[in-house]
Amino acid sequence: MKNEKLKDILLMVGLLAMLVTAMLPLFTASQDWMRWGFAAGAALVLVVRLLDTKSRGTLRERRLRWLGVLSALLYCGAAATIFYSPGTQDWVAFLLAGAVMQMYVGYMLPRAANEDK
Repeated sequence: MKNEKLKDILLMVGLLAMLVTAMLPLFTASQDWMRWGFAAGAALVLVVRLLDTKSRGTLRERRLRWLGVLSALLYCGAAATIFYSPGTQDWVAFLLAGAVMQMYVGYMLPRAANEDK
């Protein structure tokens, strides 16, 4: 139970880091802070999602967890795009695709877990 709480906290920290750094260009902040902060948040989300893919639960729950890993990989793709295509806004497509998957997983995973009980 303690590990689950720690994973949830680390996931929120990673997602908040990505949110704050994604908003930095609106305030004309340094692009370097934005790149490194977003990449760190994306990496943290990926690590937490990979640690959460235990083989427990139903097949649907396990698939939803791997969909969460895919959303984290899309965040990492956005971070890579920020580094390798500076000055463009192509990274936003990866960010939005990952966010849509994240919302779906966040909505469906508790429902799938409750169907078991």
